[in-house]
Amino acid sequence: MKSSVVHAKRSSSYDRRDDHSSRRRSSSPEERYQNRDRSLSPRDRGYRGRGYSDRDRYDDDRSRNGRYERSEDYREKDRHMSRRDQDYDYDRRRNRRSPPSRKSEERSEEQTSAEPPVKKKKEELDPILTRTGGAYIPPAKLRMMQEQITDKSSLAYQRMSWEALKKSINGLINKVNVSNIGNIIQELLQENIVRGRGQLSRSILQAQSASPIFTHVYAAVVSIINSKFPQIGELILKRLILNFRKGYRRNDKQLCLTASKFIAHLINQNVAHEVLALEILTLLLERPTDDSVEVSIGFLKESGLKLTQVSPRGINAIFERLRNVLHESEIDKRVQYMIEVMFAVRKDGFKDHPVILDGLDLVEEEDQFTHMLPLEDDYNPEDVLNVFKMDPNFLENEEKYKTIKKEILDEGDTESEEGDDEGEGSDEDSDDADEDEADGGDEGEKMTIHDKTEVNLVAFRRTIYLAIQSR
Repeated sequence: MKSSVVHAKRSSSYDRRDDHSSRRRSSSPEERYQNRDRSLSPRDRGYRGRGYSDRDRYDDDRSRNGRYERSEDYREKDRHMSRRDQDYDYDRRRNRRSPPSRKSEERSEEQTSAEPPVKKKKEELDPILTRTGGAYIPPAKLRMMQEQITDKSSLAYQRMSWEALKKSINGLINKVNVSNIGNIIQELLQENIVRGRGQLSRSILQAQSASPIFTHVYAAVVSIINSKFPQIGELILKRLILNFRKGYRRNDKQLCLTASKFIAHLINQNVAHEVLALEILTLLLERPTDDSVEVSIGFLKESGLKLTQVSPRGINAIFERLRNVLHESEIDKRVQYMIEVMFAVRKDGFKDHPVILDGLDLVEEEDQFTHMLPLEDDYNPEDVLNVFKMDPNFLENEEKYKTIKKEILDEGDTESEEGDDEGEGSDEDSDDADEDEADGGDEGEKMTIHDKTEVNLVAFRRTIYLAIQSR
């Protein structure tokens, strides 16, 4: 049995060999090469693509002998070949991760060879010649820079003087109040407000819109400036009218309130005509809404007493219109209550809303210049006056303003001296009267009287106090 199995195995192996040898004999060399390529693994195919290698020679030896010869030479070749395969796989993986390109190599060589580029320095601009004036410059340094410039008509000097003028005007307007308004006006006249009239108007309007509670103070400042320079007062009034119309078109109640309040105080100071007030009230009450009625009531509280004095028929028509609005009851309850309060204020004679507050009636009526500007006319706000512009006749205009300033300040000095002389004259008259009385007493009874009650001194102080308060 065992011999038969061994015989069958040998016969099958012989058959396989015959089969294999017959196939080798029958197939052509090209077919054998293709069959070998199909049987090879992808790794071996890669080696085939690189050319005839030691592995091919090893396969040829195997095909010739029909079996592997495990000699020392072949083992050495196997170790060498496996080491080379590992090196090749490592190189191929590294090349896949970061494939070097010829352009990148050239770029890196250029970067290493070329020197680092030098940064171009930006041109340093003069902070005075920039549009906004640049960084803040202290006044002392600004004056020093002005003194270093020899050409007084140059662009740099004019720009420095403009920046100093703008800062001075803004500072003075922000500091003004009832107690120091006289000193502020004198300091303001020291500056060339004719050249900076645009900046002066802008500063006053901005300060009033920021703090409407001091509107009466700013109106007094405008009235004093308007008595000396009517064109500045006209410019401020034009911008105010344009601001009110802008707020009315945009339904901006806050802008309308601030602008109308300033206009009302300018009417009280006789800078604007009362016709402007009647036009504003008529416009606001033509199509009454909650906001328009509220703005008109605020305007009436400030200028109602002045309108009652100069135009009683006009103020009566306005209050009749308010009564009709109240009876129609188409507005909010809050606004209706405001109208009722307005009628109560009128009945009391506007005692809480005087025309001009104490201490702010600084201009005589004959010295004031009243502007007749209608509400609906087209006005030029002259915004170009707010920014710097080089003046070719800078030195001549500065000299002209110096002469005007000297005349204005000399007038103020003479008026103050006349007031002092009047006070001294009254003191001398009172002293003469006391001496006459003493002489008469000496002639009659020749009796010395010592007044320890100081009645005359108290009366004299009361006279001075009333004279100061009446101004």
